[in-house]
Amino acid sequence: MSNSYKIGVIKGDGIGPEVVDLMLNVLKECNMQAEIINCEAGSEQWEKNGSKDKSYIPDMTMEALKESDACFKGPTTTIPKPNAPRSVAVTLRQKFELYSNIRPIKTYERLTPNRNLDFVCFREATEGLYSGIEVQVSDDVAIAIRQITRNSCRRFILSTLEWAKKYNLKKMVVITKRNILKKTDGIFWDETQNCVKEHNDMNLEEIYIDNMAQQLVVNPEQFNNSVILSTNLFMDIISELASGIVGSIGLIYSANMGDSYAMFEAAHGSAPSFKGQNKVNPTATILAGAWMVEYLGEPHIKDAIFSATELVINEGKTITFDIGGNSSTSQMADAITVLAKEKLRK
Repeated sequence: MSNSYKIGVIKGDGIGPEVVDLMLNVLKECNMQAEIINCEAGSEQWEKNGSKDKSYIPDMTMEALKESDACFKGPTTTIPKPNAPRSVAVTLRQKFELYSNIRPIKTYERLTPNRNLDFVCFREATEGLYSGIEVQVSDDVAIAIRQITRNSCRRFILSTLEWAKKYNLKKMVVITKRNILKKTDGIFWDETQNCVKEHNDMNLEEIYIDNMAQQLVVNPEQFNNSVILSTNLFMDIISELASGIVGSIGLIYSANMGDSYAMFEAAHGSAPSFKGQNKVNPTATILAGAWMVEYLGEPHIKDAIFSATELVINEGKTITFDIGGNSSTSQMADAITVLAKEKLRK
């Protein structure tokens, strides 16, 4: 059968290549119909090429991604030095206007038997403090600008409402610090109210960022069946906190979506200290890949992989160390593959 779509794949840094290769193998074993375009990006290739380029993403990679139907990005390292390039994720989100970063938060029965969570975090991913507007005023003073625009807020908020409608969610929780950031968060809150006016069945709640962090620790179940949304930095932090409550960041997958393109990735980083050890949890990468093929028109593969992954985790026999097991990365991926293929044959 001929391939029906193209996926640009960035394997990334650290553990990236090993978990991405395993994810691609799971998808291929499930008969994914796609042409894979391997693309280089990240700090390792940047350093290999002399650390002289202005971006972690070579021009050839950017051109290849433009010709693809979607992108899968493995974890990449962003070097925390003033003159180093901007992160791969931030660069691609802005280049392709991927304004909605989406992280579903869902627990597994075996890992958190006394906690049942099921909500989704939406993060505006193109502006805010990640706009890249920083000025070094002097040796002792630097300024970062938090850019918030009505148009960007509106398109982002409308995308959260579309998700809520699709999954029949009736509550929207908006995280701000509007008592302090009166202008920027004021615009974000105003546009949220304006968009929600058209959805009379939506229950809208505002919560300040500091209180939200506390509530997630004390009573996260109150957010079940909700869409939680915020600006770039606030939701970057809150979604990480929510990920920890689930049991491991290695379980959390995400998508970055715009009007006509999407990039999928695990929520975790490149974990260079675990590189080559065949030890880390492949779940987030595998589920992100499964979500990607659903986006590209193969929902049956996504459903089979998600179901198989849940069974493997809840059974507990072939899981990695971070969730209480002693299996390798590849062993866990193989177990998911076997069950997913069985489900597809039924």
